[in-house]
Amino acid sequence: MMDNMSVVTMFTLSGLSGAANYRGTLFVLTFLCYCVICLINGTIIVAIIVDKNLHEPMYIFLCNLCINGLYGTAGFYPKFLHDLHSKTHIISVPGCLMQGFVLLSSVSAEFSFLALMAYDRYMAICRPLVYHSVMTKQRVCIYVVIAWLIPFYLMFLSSITTATPRLCGSHIPRIFCVNVLISNLACSASVARIIVPAFNYVFYIGHVIFIFWSYFYLVQMCQTSKENRK
Repeated sequence: MMDNMSVVTMFTLSGLSGAANYRGTLFVLTFLCYCVICLINGTIIVAIIVDKNLHEPMYIFLCNLCINGLYGTAGFYPKFLHDLHSKTHIISVPGCLMQGFVLLSSVSAEFSFLALMAYDRYMAICRPLVYHSVMTKQRVCIYVVIAWLIPFYLMFLSSITTATPRLCGSHIPRIFCVNVLISNLACSASVARIIVPAFNYVFYIGHVIFIFWSYFYLVQMCQTSKENRK
């Protein structure tokens, strides 16, 4: 929706337009799914924090992965559940940018922690003699902080780039907001709109390649002896 000065203040979401007859069922299923996600992730987080035997790099990374799961779902499910109960599906521009930031930073952080978990398994299996000297508590803490900060920084740049151009539309054909959908509504293209997403895609692809490479290498190593197979 636009005011007399053609400044966009609210976005309309149309992803639920074809599900009017199933909103009750969708609400129940979505709410149960959200509860299960919160219960499982919360249980794992508490178990790892309480049990000192689990204060190892792999479990620390897993704990942060679960925290990230709660963080990411909090950016989607509450708004989606609200929209299932509402006849008008709108969201403010700051709210849309915030949702996009949370969803995308959560995805980026998940790639980061999956890469750290792959690196931890690589060091434990392929270089066991130096594992404990490399994966110290101090370094693990540094890895965790970096795994959070880099996605937040990248998504902050992406959000700033998305929020800067003037918008000539207010309709988003989805049930949620992400930066690329907001950028498509900009009145004019900019170099930053190309460079920042491209850099983010390089981040994703680099992590995916590293994860696949590390586990492929692990499989090869595990075929060399019965001990490694275990």
